[in-house]
Amino acid sequence: MSIDTNKYRLTERNKYGRIDLIAALIGIVICIVGYMSNSEQFNFAYLIAFTFWVSLALGALFFTMLQHLTTATWSITVRRISESITVTLPWLFILFIPVFLGLDDLYLWTHADAASDPLLLPKLGFLNVTFFTIRTTIYFTIWSALAIMLRRTSLAQDRGDSEKYAAKMRTISAGGMVIYALTVSAAGFDWLMSLDPHWYSTIFGVYYFAGGFVGSLAMITGIALLLRYKGILKNEITPEHYHDLGKLMFGFIIFWAYIAFSQYLLQWYGNIPEETIWYLHRWDGVDGTTEWKSVSLILLFGHFFLPFVILIFRNVKRNFVMMSIMSIWILVIHWIDIYWLVAPTIYHHAPHISWIDIGPTLAIGGIFGWIFWRNLTAEPIVPIGDSRLENSIKFVNR
Repeated sequence: MSIDTNKYRLTERNKYGRIDLIAALIGIVICIVGYMSNSEQFNFAYLIAFTFWVSLALGALFFTMLQHLTTATWSITVRRISESITVTLPWLFILFIPVFLGLDDLYLWTHADAASDPLLLPKLGFLNVTFFTIRTTIYFTIWSALAIMLRRTSLAQDRGDSEKYAAKMRTISAGGMVIYALTVSAAGFDWLMSLDPHWYSTIFGVYYFAGGFVGSLAMITGIALLLRYKGILKNEITPEHYHDLGKLMFGFIIFWAYIAFSQYLLQWYGNIPEETIWYLHRWDGVDGTTEWKSVSLILLFGHFFLPFVILIFRNVKRNFVMMSIMSIWILVIHWIDIYWLVAPTIYHHAPHISWIDIGPTLAIGGIFGWIFWRNLTAEPIVPIGDSRLENSIKFVNR
C-alpha cells in the first residue's frame, strides 16, 4: 500500500478491504451456527456486538462535529478518518434487523405478562415493540443524515470555496450536536437500560456516549498509526497530533469514570432496592456467588486507573508504540464495558464468554471495517480543499 502524495489517494488499497470481508464471512458463519445452537445466547451476543460498533461510529460523529464547531485546526489531518467511520451508520441500521428479530429474548417488556407487572405497567406506553422500532428508525435516520451531509460537504470542499463549505459544516454540526445528544441518550436507554426495565438511571445515556467516544478516539488513533506504519501520512499526522488525540483520550477517560461514579454514588446513597439491585447483580450475582465482581474490578482498574496512570505522561502520548498499545487496550476494555452492561441479564450467576460471542463481533466488525476502508480510500485521505490544511500539518503543541 502506498500513497499518491499529490492527490493524497491510496494505491493498492484493496488488501485491507479483503481482510475485512473475510473476517465478516467467518463471523457470519459463526453467527449462523451460534443461532442454531442457542438462539437466546446468540441474541445477547449480537446486541453486545451491535451496541459496541454503533458506539464507535457515534463517537466518531461527535468527534467530527466537535472539530467543526470549535474550528479546530490541529484535527484537520485526521478528519477524513473520523468521517469515514461515521458513514458506516446507514449500514449499521440494516444490521439492527437481528436485534429486532430477537426482541422477545432480549427484553422483558415484550412479554405478554409484562402488563401484569405493577412496575412495568406505567412504562408500557413507551416500552413497546412498535414505538421502540419507530424510535430506533428515527435515531439512525438522524445520525445517517448528519454523517452523510458532513461527508459530502467535506468532499465538496476539496473542489473549492473552502470557507463556504467550512461554514456549512459548522451550521450542520451546531444543530446536529443538540439532536445528537438527545438521540444517543435515548438509544442508550432503549437498547441497554431497558434490558432491566425495573431499573432506571437518568444519566445512563451519557455513560453509553462517554464509553463510545473514548473508544472512537482509540480507533481513530489506531487507524492513523496503522497508516503511519505503512509509511502513509507520516509527515501529515505528526507526534503533535497524537499528543492531542492522547489528551482527548485522557480527558474523556476521566469523564467516563466521573459519570460511572456519579451514577453509582447516587444510587448507593438513595439505597432504593429497584435501583441498587442492578449493581448488586454486577457484584454478587443473582445468588450471591460474587462471580461478577471480577468483571466490575476489571472495568474499575482497566477502564480508568490503568489508562489514567499511563496517559497522564506527556511522553506516552507522543510515543507511537505506547499509543498503539493503549488504542488496542481501550477498544478491548470498551467491549468488556458493553458486555458488563448486557451479559448479566442472561448470565445471572457468573460471566460467560463462548465462541458464540465472537461471531457477531467479528461479523459486524468485518462489515464495519470494509465500509470504512472503502470510503476512506475512495477519496483523498486528508481534506485537500481545506484552506487550513497546511497549518494543521505544521501544528505544534504549545
